[in-house]
Amino acid sequence: MDNPIITLSLAQLALAFVPVGITLVILFRWSFATANAVYALGRMLVQLLLIGYVLAWIFGAQNGLLILLALAIMLVASSWIAMGTVKAHRRMLLVTSLTAISIGGGLTLLLITQVVLQMQPWYLPRYMIPLAGMVFANAMTAVSLAAERLYAELEHTPNWEKARLAAYQAAMIPVINSLFAVGLVSIPGMMTGQILSGVSPLIAARYQIMVMCMIFASAGISTAIFLTLCRGKLQNRSLV
Repeated sequence: MDNPIITLSLAQLALAFVPVGITLVILFRWSFATANAVYALGRMLVQLLLIGYVLAWIFGAQNGLLILLALAIMLVASSWIAMGTVKAHRRMLLVTSLTAISIGGGLTLLLITQVVLQMQPWYLPRYMIPLAGMVFANAMTAVSLAAERLYAELEHTPNWEKARLAAYQAAMIPVINSLFAVGLVSIPGMMTGQILSGVSPLIAARYQIMVMCMIFASAGISTAIFLTLCRGKLQNRSLV
């Protein structure tokens, strides 16, 4: 039995904003600031519409160099954002963050796309871009949490091993919690999207298992590399 994708028209999409409007009214009536919520909703709308057009163009181009450029931009952006929690030495640690996410996330992405999925061509955009986004985003979050916790720990103890362990544990908490919750508390986005597009739930579950392994590994390896490289840099600044 075929399960055609339900095409979402602009008129149907507009109906999704009805409960959004109700929420904004509640915020206004209860005297909460609505400006930030409206701004956030506006940015979400513009960003998603723009990325839709950009991805449609990239997918249609079928160009390996274009995919590499997109991956490079994603890497640089994730590395810079990851250091947003660091007030001191942000620029100094940017290269460290970029190296950690490139190695930890890049090698994980390479294994998944070229060995596990055996993509043909190697840059198959509709797989490469979404998977890269998940890998780099989770590595970014883990590195960011590790950096913030590392600095906090080093302010209270000169013991590097203790500070590193606390930072690593803090970075891995969201990933480990997601492993506990997946399939029990939540059905993740990728699995939901595949089911909505008509893919068998059993196949969707296999893909989600692959994604969870990918997320766990990229976060864990990237964070470990970041903390390892940080030691020399911070010691040179007499922080340890």
